[in-house]
Amino acid sequence: MSASKTPGSETRRAIAGLQRLADRLAERRAQLAQEAGLSEQQWRVLEEIAAPGFLPSLFARRTDVTPAAVSKVLRQLLEKDLVAVSISEQDARQRDYTPTARGRKLLARIEAARRDAVRTIWSALPPRDISQFADLAEELATRLESYARTRPVGIRRSA
Repeated sequence: MSASKTPGSETRRAIAGLQRLADRLAERRAQLAQEAGLSEQQWRVLEEIAAPGFLPSLFARRTDVTPAAVSKVLRQLLEKDLVAVSISEQDARQRDYTPTARGRKLLARIEAARRDAVRTIWSALPPRDISQFADLAEELATRLESYARTRPVGIRRSA
């Protein structure tokens, strides 16, 4: 290993590369939402509604947002005629949300744009490299999640 490529410098380079990748993925997600005329939050909730079993309260808890924020996004999606709401047949206290035809069409357009970007960016990479990257990404995510569970919740400031 050359002097310029010490283990510490390579780790920092890897972290910087991952951060750059995460930033570009977030940027691309924002672009896709904007191209569809949605906020990222609206897109995320619409995707969740399209999957079976959507419950606003569970979504709020799982995504660490307030129920009021989820309600606001739901109202926005209703106003845009992207979702419909009805009283649940199983529990009249619950509401069932479903994408409208317009909402399904919009999700299909977003998914087509996403698939096109994935194909364009990833297709030139050898499958072996993609597999190795996926393995490494999963391992790093698992290690980071495990490490985070061992840490105190808040960061303490030194005096």
